[in-house]
Amino acid sequence: MDILDVLLDEENCAPITLCDEDHRAINFEQVAVIPYKDKIYCILKPLDCIDGVADDEAIVFYVDESGEKNELRAELNQMDAMCVFEEYYDLLEEDMLKRRGQR
Repeated sequence: MDILDVLLDEENCAPITLCDEDHRAINFEQVAVIPYKDKIYCILKPLDCIDGVADDEAIVFYVDESGEKNELRAELNQMDAMCVFEEYYDLLEEDMLKRRGQR
């Protein structure tokens, strides 16, 4: 199944499994999908231990659509990763305000 189909499937609650440089499978929980600067980003929280990543941290990935099949790549640009997190926090705040208005 294409990674975009997995990310955009609202019914999918299964972990997303990616391989690191050593071909070790690492499971992630999907937190959010964020369109930003003509790319599709996702925020994934590791379910398995990753050196240098705290238990309460998440990682920003982008969908690389340049190959034969779509792949997830870690966003290495710190500024872009922070902007994606800011977009996520803005969406959370908007959702919270909408929910308050419905009461």
